Amino acid sequence: CSELYARPFHDNGRPKVAIVVGGLGLNAAATKAAIERLPPEVTLAFAAYADGLQGWIDLARADGHEVLIEAPMEPLDYPNNDPGPFALMSNAGGPETVRRLEWILSRATGYFGVANYLGGKFLTADGPMTAFMTALKSRGLAFVDDGTGQRQNLAGLPRASADTVVDADLSASAIQRQLQSLEGTAGSKGRALGAAFAYPVTIEVVSRWAATLQNRGLQLAPASALARR
Repeated sequence: CSELYARPFHDNGRPKVAIVVGGLGLNAAATKAAIERLPPEVTLAFAAYADGLQGWIDLARADGHEVLIEAPMEPLDYPNNDPGPFALMSNAGGPETVRRLEWILSRATGYFGVANYLGGKFLTADGPMTAFMTALKSRGLAFVDDGTGQRQNLAGLPRASADTVVDADLSASAIQRQLQSLEGTAGSKGRALGAAFAYPVTIEVVSRWAATLQNRGLQLAPASALARR
């Protein structure tokens, strides 16, 4: 059950900001930097195809981070952009979707939920998405997406959708601006979730920003604290 692997969180009543940093496990240096340099409240998402995945997840959890596993999903520009042999596809039936999801989930343990990798097409395919979310719910897992899947919900499934991708533009100043915009969203809605990728500049800017967040009256929260049922 996902609660078992979620990072414990004490809500102090301040607006909550969460960050999920994904794409981990494929580049050893970037993965190590994310685990060691980002504060433990930052949620880390690992690629299902990564070698030595369990070792990386164990390392992240030992450092205090909670973890998501990334399910590769069909993008809008498939097959030019191919998310690999176990990707969840928009034209697959329910049983095939669940079979592929089971392979992804069997790659490791210790994650509280699943994140999307790509998925512009899959996330809008109602039938396969329902099969996917029903399977997650039955296993007690959460689904956290980068904002692409905002419309998709299932009663009783712990769910969070990112308000923004903070490093769509890879300059430090642009990332800083996106983080400030996230703070604004948290101020007005009480909570905000940012998605990011493990680029060196992202890790650098996010770790600096996070260190001063509470001075600005906000609370850094793990993504699980924002995943509503």
